[in-house]
Amino acid sequence: MNYAVVDKTTFDESVEWVNENFNKIPKDDLLRLYAYYKIANGVRHESNNKQPIVKAFKANAIMQVSNLSIDIAQDRYSALVEKLKHMV
Repeated sequence: MNYAVVDKTTFDESVEWVNENFNKIPKDDLLRLYAYYKIANGVRHESNNKQPIVKAFKANAIMQVSNLSIDIAQDRYSALVEKLKHMV
């Protein structure tokens, strides 16, 4: 059986790091990462959260970065993760 080797991008590695260190990351940075992640994956608006306050914070975070391209959102996500690696 042959397996294709897929190179991970910096963004992919950053997402893995966040998933592994989720509980150590300050909440305001998690919200920023959430918004960058959504934009990086082509989501401009999401309204499926049932908690009104959480929904509002998430929607606001996405709106603040909605002008970014997918590439820039990925770059900013990865840059923030690099900063957080030195802090947590």
